[in-house]
Amino acid sequence: METEPGELPKTMAAWVIREERQGEPRDAFQVEEIEVPEPGAFEVIVRVMAAGVNYNNVWAALGEPIGVWRYGDHPEFGHHIGGSDASGVVWKVGPGVTRWKVGDEVVIHCNQTSYEDPEVHGLDPMAAPSQRIWGYETTWGSFAQFTKVQAQQLLPKPKALTWEEAASYGLVYFTAYRMLMTRCNLQAGQRVLVWGGAGGLGVFGIQLCKAAGAECVGVVSSEEKGELVKQLGAVDYINRDEFKGMMRRGGESADEEKERFKVMRAFDKRVKELLGDKPDIVFEHVGAATFPTSVFTVKPFGKVVICAGTTGYTLDFDVRYLWMKQKEIIGSHFANAYECTKANELIESNVIRPVLWRTLGFDGVGEAHQLMRDNQHLGKISILVGAEETGQGKTAEGPGAIYAEVGA
Repeated sequence: METEPGELPKTMAAWVIREERQGEPRDAFQVEEIEVPEPGAFEVIVRVMAAGVNYNNVWAALGEPIGVWRYGDHPEFGHHIGGSDASGVVWKVGPGVTRWKVGDEVVIHCNQTSYEDPEVHGLDPMAAPSQRIWGYETTWGSFAQFTKVQAQQLLPKPKALTWEEAASYGLVYFTAYRMLMTRCNLQAGQRVLVWGGAGGLGVFGIQLCKAAGAECVGVVSSEEKGELVKQLGAVDYINRDEFKGMMRRGGESADEEKERFKVMRAFDKRVKELLGDKPDIVFEHVGAATFPTSVFTVKPFGKVVICAGTTGYTLDFDVRYLWMKQKEIIGSHFANAYECTKANELIESNVIRPVLWRTLGFDGVGEAHQLMRDNQHLGKISILVGAEETGQGKTAEGPGAIYAEVGA
């Protein structure tokens, strides 16, 4: 990079998706030379050092479940630069920015809202009508040499992490933090069931339970992943393959549903054996296949908190187990800036650690998303952008990330 901090080049290299080439990620993502945006009021331009890969930009590439082109700020520019996680250096600040200065090392959280929405100033930014996810519902994501963000999106980069480690955790970790700490008010001594315990969300759900003094059990797909969730703080794990029959496919006959219910009861019994009682909280993101089991398994007056539906978002379950036992279903979506700040402090203090699988070079953006699309990835992937090699950016002693092959 020839320009000095405080000065922007006219153009930059960026991995770009355009509407006319939506499709498989390996084809949809192409490197283009794009004009570098100037920061507006309360905005910051960050020199991206590393970027994190999330499934939202597989959706952007495919144009599914809906294309990104009909909302956000895409229509103004005609292209989409993805990437909703990043670490980097503040390169230029816009009018009104006082908290951050050129040269600051930062990580970026992915929630954007308009400062003019009253919800931002008294309710919760996540309730604002302008709320959108940066790098998915906006043009300027992290798969480029520079990105444009709102100043409120910036967080101090944890000093004991490398650039690629610092870019790996934001979207999934901050989502898990809001689910448990804010929406469920997680307390010491509570019991929690975590679906996908070795997945991107689950590894942070389990660490948060341990940090809060709660006991949790993770549901995983292999014994190796079970050992990982125990390492992260779970009291034990359940291999979901032992209870395949509990999964809801939809359209079961009466006899099939009866058999499914038997397996679900056996699963419920195993959870109680491992936790000592039914869980106070079920940490959900799987959706259609597991939701009937979640509602059945959580204790009376307990909470099922859900942030996604990876197996489908049309849910079919016996609502009698909800109303008659006075259980709660709670929806949760990402996190606000205060929650991201508090969660990031736990990373800085080494209470919570990122879990990273692989780091690719800047030329690997399309490949990384194709791996996700084909379910060939084994954990979180980071992309080097400004960083020349792995291991750079660490300025303090600390354990850093956990490197592991993970998945639901």
